[in-house]
Formats: sequence, C-alpha cells, structure tokens
Amino acid sequence: MSNQPTAAVIGLGSMGWGAAVSLLRAGIQTYGVDIRADVTAAFASEGGTGCATPSEASANADVVFVFVVNGQQAEDVLFGAHGAVATAKQGTVFVTCVTMEPSRATDLAARITDAGMLAIDAPVSGGSAKALTGEMTIMASGPAAGFDKAAPCLDAVATKVYRLGDAAGKGSQVKMINQLLAGVHIAAAAEALTLGAKIGLDLEMLHEVIQECAGNSWMFGNRGAHIVQGDYTPHSAVDIFVKDLGIVTGEADTHPVPLSHTALALFKEASAAGMGREDDAAVAKLLARKGDIKLPGMS
Repeated sequence: MSNQPTAAVIGLGSMGWGAAVSLLRAGIQTYGVDIRADVTAAFASEGGTGCATPSEASANADVVFVFVVNGQQAEDVLFGAHGAVATAKQGTVFVTCVTMEPSRATDLAARITDAGMLAIDAPVSGGSAKALTGEMTIMASGPAAGFDKAAPCLDAVATKVYRLGDAAGKGSQVKMINQLLAGVHIAAAAEALTLGAKIGLDLEMLHEVIQECAGNSWMFGNRGAHIVQGDYTPHSAVDIFVKDLGIVTGEADTHPVPLSHTALALFKEASAAGMGREDDAAVAKLLARKGDIKLPGMS
C-alpha cells in the first residue's frame, strides 16, 4: 500500500461519490470535499478523509479528480477562492471528469499545465450505479506521464479508460457526441412510449418487445423502464441535458444539428414546467400532458 498514490475527489455527487468510495475500496487514501457538509461527513464515515475546501483536499494528493456539474464550477474549484491548484504539489495529476465545452476543457488544461501540474481531460459515462462499483467508462486525453501516474486511481474507478491522445479537449469532444446521442435517445424513447400509451398499448409489453428489436437503444431500455414504472427519482436530471445539449448546439457552431435542437427544446420546456430536478425521463410526462394521457406515476 505504501506505493499507492493518494487521491482527492472534489464533488461528491452521484458520480463523484461512486469514484471516491471505489478509490477507498482499492486501498487508496482518499480526501473528499463537497459543498454539503453532511455528504463530506458521510464520506469520512466510509473511511475517507473529509475536507472543508478543494485546497485542503488537494494539498496532500497525488491525483485529484474533479466531479462538479459544469465548466464554471470546475474553474471555481480549481482556480477560485480556496482552489485546488494553488495548494497542490508540483506534478499533481488533475483529472477533470466534468461534462463541459471542449473549448473550456482545453483552456483549463492549459492553465493547470502552466501551474506545473499534469492535466487529463476525462469526462465519464456509466451512471451512478457503475460509478459506485468502479465500472465507469472514461473518455480521456492528456500527457502520457499523467496517465502513468494516475493509473492505479483510474483503474480503481473505471473498467474502460479510452486514451484519445495527448491534446486536451479530445475527451470532452467525445463526451459531447455521447451526450448528443443520449439526449436525443431519451427524447425519442419518451416520444415512442407516450405514443404507445396514446394508442392503447400496454407499456410494459411495449418496452419489453422493443428491447429485442432494431429500434432499441441503451437509453430506451434504461430510461424507458423509469417511464413504465412511473419512477422519476433523479439518476440524471432534466436540467443536466439542458446543459449538455446546450453544449452540443453551442459547440456545433454552423454545423447542422437539428435533432439536438429539437431535443434541447423539449428538455428546456420540461424544466420550465417544474421538472428540472426530476429524472431526465420526465420529458415523457411533458409529452403525456400535451397528448392528454396519463402515464404511470402521473396524478
């Protein structure tokens, strides 16, 4: 264990919490910080070291994971008041697991590098369940030295680490394309199941059959189950896709992304209707209301 690196996790939400406890399970000393004091305390009860600020968490870490919501939050925890970079040791690896604009990811990596650190642009996928079991997929780009130093920590939190080159931003570009597909597929699943309900099909049967047919997608299987069960407990919220599809449409610039714009409009409307913090599958409830039907879980 003496040769193990030490780690810090900034942001103990569903994905960050899973990463942090996976690091502990691998025997890696881990510092954790979150804006919610009760979550930090809960992490300490799991055997980690709870910290009050990002700067405190990073001071003794060899590898620092950043699991905050967006690019602005990433910039704040890295370079703002009590930011992590200021107290980190020279050569610390910063692994930014944030879905953000590729252009911002490139800028943050350059600033981390200029400060004498190693930067890996490393957005993740897999959801909270796979985060908790250390089975995330990481889409990463950065210097080989950073990957080498962070390898034990990356192995602890992920089963697949795609190394997409040395240039920062490549990881975020691939994640952006993934989120384009994920958002469109959630919208399509919601449309399909609400139309099925409108014409009188049994939703449980429909969901089961389509999963064995060519029209299936991972999102149809996963989020479709939420719709069929009427369970909108947020594993990934509507507002997450307002952000992520906003990144897609913004970074696409003049390239046509009509499906992304349509899906984004649907998520924005669902958010404005009060569903922003519900599971992203709640866009189905919006379509159901417009179609004058009731899905499971709707009053």
